[in-house]
Amino acid sequence: MKERIYERERADLSPYAARSEETKGRLKPEPPCSMRTDYQRDRDRIIYSKSFLRLKNKTQVFFAPDGDHYMSRLTHTLDVSQIARSLARCLCLNEDLCEAIALGHDLGHTPFGHVGERVLDRIAPCGFHHYEQSLRVVDKLEKDGKGLNLTYEVRSGILNHTPAGTPETLEAEVVRLADLIAYINHDIEDAIRAGFLKAEQLPKGPISVLGHATSERINAAILDIYKESYGKPYVKTSEQMGEALRELRAFMFRTVYEQANKLIQESAERMLGALYTYFVERPEELPPLYLGLLKEDGVPRVVCDYLSSMSDRYAVNIFKKLFVPREGSV
Repeated sequence: MKERIYERERADLSPYAARSEETKGRLKPEPPCSMRTDYQRDRDRIIYSKSFLRLKNKTQVFFAPDGDHYMSRLTHTLDVSQIARSLARCLCLNEDLCEAIALGHDLGHTPFGHVGERVLDRIAPCGFHHYEQSLRVVDKLEKDGKGLNLTYEVRSGILNHTPAGTPETLEAEVVRLADLIAYINHDIEDAIRAGFLKAEQLPKGPISVLGHATSERINAAILDIYKESYGKPYVKTSEQMGEALRELRAFMFRTVYEQANKLIQESAERMLGALYTYFVERPEELPPLYLGLLKEDGVPRVVCDYLSSMSDRYAVNIFKKLFVPREGSV
């Protein structure tokens, strides 16, 4: 079965695609699977990881929204994966590699979205960035400290999925663009649902290029990338589409993200700040996995590992347990 996949990739993929049989391999050599390619195995390992499951209770933009249809970090991740696969399919790139990178790109995200990330980056002397933490999760923290032992291409794609990254494969570049397309468009839906925005407030220039409905905007972006990149050694948007996406992103930061962040900034700073100080002063109270990392990585780094692993709900519960007096307590 795996050989048939290799044959299809040789015949059908772009000459610029990353073929499964040409992977640079894993950090630790291991016997190959007889049925799945290495990228397919990576995808499966990520899906069945604990950090992937926790994404369902991590904030995307709106913390604890009153409704069932807001995006979480998990639904955002699935959204990125779907857009990335669609782009890879039309560009004849490796869909399995795109999917694995997309599913793993936010595994290291903090509770309370980017607000939580900024809080940890400010208070921890080691600094904190979710893309670096996502790599640390798959390399070191998953499977009780053994890591997932993913391929080089997936690990590099996870690390370089942000605008400042330097993707090494076209598939990683696909995921970087898919992430941008996903969060801009579905965050608009959430913002309208939450009352932060009205559809008529969206800037007319970008909307005239992308479209009024979410599906229109996503389709327009995918079609533009296809026209611009098919058969080429790069993946990019046209200048017009790139400018429309940048303008819409800037609008969302001004109108939605900054306002939504203000609503949880104080609470996130208070909770994560208190939890960080508590465990830095009492590292012996960390769970066993993290105790085993203290000698090698130091207290600040390991406390960040623990705090960033928390879901929103778990962080709130731990904060209440440690700092909120219970009824009947003295």
